[in-house]
Amino acid sequence: MNPVNPVDPAPTGTRGTGGTGAYAPKPGAAPLPRMIAAQAALETKMLLRNGEQLLLTVVIPTLLLVLFSTVDIVDTGAGEAVDFLAPGILALAVMSTAFTGQAIATGFERRYGVLKRLAASPLPRWALMTAKTLSVLVTEVLQITLLTVIAFALGWSPQGGPFAVLLLLVLGTAAFSGLGLLMAGTLRAEATLAAANLVFLLLLVGGGVVVPLENFPDAAQDVLGLLPVSALSEGLRDVLQDGAGLPWGQVAILAVWAVAGLAAAGRFFRWE
Repeated sequence: MNPVNPVDPAPTGTRGTGGTGAYAPKPGAAPLPRMIAAQAALETKMLLRNGEQLLLTVVIPTLLLVLFSTVDIVDTGAGEAVDFLAPGILALAVMSTAFTGQAIATGFERRYGVLKRLAASPLPRWALMTAKTLSVLVTEVLQITLLTVIAFALGWSPQGGPFAVLLLLVLGTAAFSGLGLLMAGTLRAEATLAAANLVFLLLLVGGGVVVPLENFPDAAQDVLGLLPVSALSEGLRDVLQDGAGLPWGQVAILAVWAVAGLAAAGRFFRWE
């Protein structure tokens, strides 16, 4: 009889044999698309759980749409007030989510060290910005759906084609997202909070959202028309109210703001 070895050898393929068994570690970053998708899902959950952000992104645009459509406060020209207001409120919803809400949230993430920890992960800076922009797009889909239903209930009769509207909304989102990330990545959190809310209020009044640009002096109209919220609201109004095709002038303005804002955010954004 052969003697029995009291110590059995390690099974083939397990740790200790140099094989590729179940216990062998395989370190390395996940594929980049998977990292972006995971970060975008996390950003969306955090945004939808924040009551203050929901007030800014949902409640305020909804109240403005209902109030100015049912009460004769501002002269919106001929036709139904909701036909003028709905495109502007859609532009306001994009600005509130992509710019104001994102700037404030990212600014405080930077202050509390969240971004510093993300910087130590394999997620590149541009991928984080991409994930945040995707999160904004998901939130905007919910916003636009809600506002569209309310506008229809108020008697809205939109014109134009969906492709032009979609292009304007995407370009507007990219423009405001770049500007919001630029502000959050360069200013202190408290300064970002104050500046983002101030800009929101100024553009609400002077961006052609509820007050037509024609009500301002000619010199002011030329300047205000170059703002991203003015380009977005006027472009949406040309399509949805007047039934125009693709408004190339507003598309060009939004494209310039998008490229400049995202490039500046990528260049000057500080993780801490």
